[in-house]
Amino acid sequence: MKLFLLLGALNGFIAVALGAFGAHGLEGRLSESKLKNWETAVTYQMFHTGALLATGLLMARITAGSLTWAGWLFFIGILLFSGSLFIYSLTGTTAFAMVTPVGGLAFLAGWVLLGYAVMKHL
Repeated sequence: MKLFLLLGALNGFIAVALGAFGAHGLEGRLSESKLKNWETAVTYQMFHTGALLATGLLMARITAGSLTWAGWLFFIGILLFSGSLFIYSLTGTTAFAMVTPVGGLAFLAGWVLLGYAVMKHL
């Protein structure tokens, strides 16, 4: 429980910092397309920060392996999806962009497991 709350707080901080950096430090330095990718990465990181926090809070009421897996999948999704978009935006290396869908699948699986845990245990 505490781990996912801590990961949520940390990712929230990082998302705000990277969002501000993108808006103020990268404007005019990146193409419009790459800046849009950066914004997408920040947006998905922040949404899934909320999912990490919700998972941590739900763990106070629910003891379920599916809930634990959901939290880890949200965190892995942030690393792979948002992380690959951040790197791609800065470097233009398409190899990193190929990792992005794997992170998206982790997000999707996390949401399925979160829904399953809630339906089964609440």
